[in-house]
Amino acid sequence: MRKTKIVITVGPATSSFEMIKKLIVKGVNVFRLNFSHGDHETHSKSIKTIRKASKELNKEVAILQDISGPKVRIGKIDKALVLKKGDRLKLTKEENIEDERSLALSYPLIIDMVSVGEEVFFADGTIQTVVIAKEESHLELELQNDGELTSRKGVNFPKTKLNISAITPKDESDLAFAAKSSIDIVALSFVQNQEDILKARAIMKSHDFEPFVVSKIETGEAITNIKEILEVSDGVMVARGDLGAEFGITKLPRIQKHIIAVANEMNKPSITATQMLTTMKENPFPTRAEVSDIANAVYDGTDAVMLSDETTIGKYPLKAVEILHDTIKDVEKDYPYFKSFDSTSNADAVSKSAVELAKNMNKEALVSFTMSGMSAQMLSKYRPKQSIYAVSHSVETQRRLSLVWGVNPVFIMEKVKNPSQLIYNFVKKIVDENPVTMDKRFILTMGSTSGKRGSTNLIRLLNREEMEAVLALEF
Repeated sequence: MRKTKIVITVGPATSSFEMIKKLIVKGVNVFRLNFSHGDHETHSKSIKTIRKASKELNKEVAILQDISGPKVRIGKIDKALVLKKGDRLKLTKEENIEDERSLALSYPLIIDMVSVGEEVFFADGTIQTVVIAKEESHLELELQNDGELTSRKGVNFPKTKLNISAITPKDESDLAFAAKSSIDIVALSFVQNQEDILKARAIMKSHDFEPFVVSKIETGEAITNIKEILEVSDGVMVARGDLGAEFGITKLPRIQKHIIAVANEMNKPSITATQMLTTMKENPFPTRAEVSDIANAVYDGTDAVMLSDETTIGKYPLKAVEILHDTIKDVEKDYPYFKSFDSTSNADAVSKSAVELAKNMNKEALVSFTMSGMSAQMLSKYRPKQSIYAVSHSVETQRRLSLVWGVNPVFIMEKVKNPSQLIYNFVKKIVDENPVTMDKRFILTMGSTSGKRGSTNLIRLLNREEMEAVLALEF
């Protein structure tokens, strides 16, 4: 069973019911809806389609909303600007239609924050400039390389501290929509510090909405504040497009490894994103370098890998998912399992001990009875070679666990307070529904106070004979 999860972005190539079903069968765990594109009506249709396909296949998957954030872009350009090294551009607060080399900014006040000598990059860093003069109304830029610039391209300021909110009015509207639509995971764009996440959580709480919150790391300031960001996030995304523009692509591998390592240590799921299989937009096969990129992300310890253009507008979305799945499966044959971290709580120490038992006793599976999903996540932190089965009374918890490395949400059980009855119900469900075989030898983790968040303090070994004894009990 594959442990590293697959996230794909829904778009024109993958929005039909039959395609969504095929993608789930191929192994997709999380469907991403990019709110930088499409309207609420379009996304609502996608949500209904995904839920319908999931129900028909009896396999829970998660839906991730990726909100736009304050993506800084230039305005409309009538025709592509062909630029040469040494050319001059102006970055302006107001549009000037008479000067094709005056580019208006979507956030004009940023001009006040930029200083002479700082860099300004366009189109994911493919066009690089430096600020050579500054006026109240504009910046004057000098081209550092040749390139071609078209409308609405993104702008990065790698050495500028931008004092702008990570949550825009559009984002607030999108979060209100997500609250009504039972979205499982929300990815926050352009976060720079802890306050950005806390502001988003406050907005979501006002809508009685508490999804799994993933912070996208896209800026230099976010790298500096990575630990404090993760303290108030549920997960993290390595957003390699903007990171590459901010730092340069040669620094990306080191930055990726750093973000994933910190996330692993802090027990926060990580998603590695952007250009995993970009050549498969047009071609049925990837390059060797792309396959190696996927493998390295898995070896780094990422919880999930993500496809974007490959599945939104690409010609071979199913094949791309197959390549991801097959590459991950092969890497996991010699993955460095059983990682060692310091325990941060009593419940974490219990989970660590359960993984050690599984390793030393060669048990075949770990089972976590979990209310919030955290106890299953704590087992995942130590990267056991054994399967992790999560049992919860909450379908929302099961869906969110679709993002967590190695965790298989097997079924929903009714909430009971008696731990012995919980084990009885679990074994009976195995017998009645056969999601996993009774011949497996399990290590169970649970709380002596069933249903209480963070109360995991028990480990129990379970094999066929013990399961038969459990079934002989009366409740």
